[in-house]
Amino acid sequence: MNSIDTVLGGLRAAAESTRLRLLSLCADGELTVTELTGILGQSQPRVSRHLKRLCEAGLLERHQEGSWVFYRLAQRSDGAAFARTLVEMVPADDAVLALDRRRLDGVKQGRAARAALFFDENAARWSEVRKLYVPEPQVEAKFIEILADLEVDDLLDIGTGTGRILELMAPRIGRGIGIDLSHAMLGVARVNLEQPQLRNCSVRQGDMYNLPFAGASFDAVAIHMVLHYADNPTTALAEAARVIRPGGRLVVIDFAPHRVELLRDKHAHRRLGFADSEVGSWFEEVGLETRPPVHLAGDPLTVVLWAANRSNVTQLALGRAAAAGGRP
Repeated sequence: MNSIDTVLGGLRAAAESTRLRLLSLCADGELTVTELTGILGQSQPRVSRHLKRLCEAGLLERHQEGSWVFYRLAQRSDGAAFARTLVEMVPADDAVLALDRRRLDGVKQGRAARAALFFDENAARWSEVRKLYVPEPQVEAKFIEILADLEVDDLLDIGTGTGRILELMAPRIGRGIGIDLSHAMLGVARVNLEQPQLRNCSVRQGDMYNLPFAGASFDAVAIHMVLHYADNPTTALAEAARVIRPGGRLVVIDFAPHRVELLRDKHAHRRLGFADSEVGSWFEEVGLETRPPVHLAGDPLTVVLWAANRSNVTQLALGRAAAAGGRP
């Protein structure tokens, strides 16, 4: 619910033509200062000042990714609903905004071209791995089934890659955030999420060992085909457990133990799968209650979906998570 102060602050911040243009553009997805500068045809210092004002008013949100800063319409601040109302009031047939949209389309086309190049360069490698296990739609169907009984308002996808988990879950959640260390992968994910029905999802750069979120921030966390790359899986799981709300759920999707050395030698997998007992002991260590795993047998790899719930976590479990690298 917006207070009078929130509305007044939002009105003051938005009461300028460039700032209204920025709100309209950022309602269409995440944009960098450089991209916005090119679209508006204004200097970077001026655009940055306008963006700062809009962020301070809670109409936009920002996050930093290395030397880049991304802006998008606010999703969860006090001013988020008001920001959406302002955007809806902006006339769609305005000539200046129409030019902004055409320039925005050019930015999106450039992004798509870069994403396509990266995908083409890696498609053969990804395809080689996927041939070794059951088709992804089967895995995705089981993932949806595991979360079907849970009301998920906020979802975190750790190691989001192309953003597929976010695409899959977008109609079923309030908000989805994906993190990945790779700028190139995030570029692919942003292109894949540039659809109106996916605007409740976004991605950002982040480290699974040091998640940029407060504790108990998400109803569900997914770690899809990522844990086999981890130097320290227990630390990654401790961080995931830290950000799950009581009653929330962690789902880890990875391989059962196998002997396909190709994945270690050519695809940089650090672990050749995980045993149910191993994952279950890690869940227990970080204060999660293990659910029965789901096995999808393939040739030669078996995919396993391990799930665990967070109850009212004890202080002991929080202490273990902190010792493993998390922040209670």
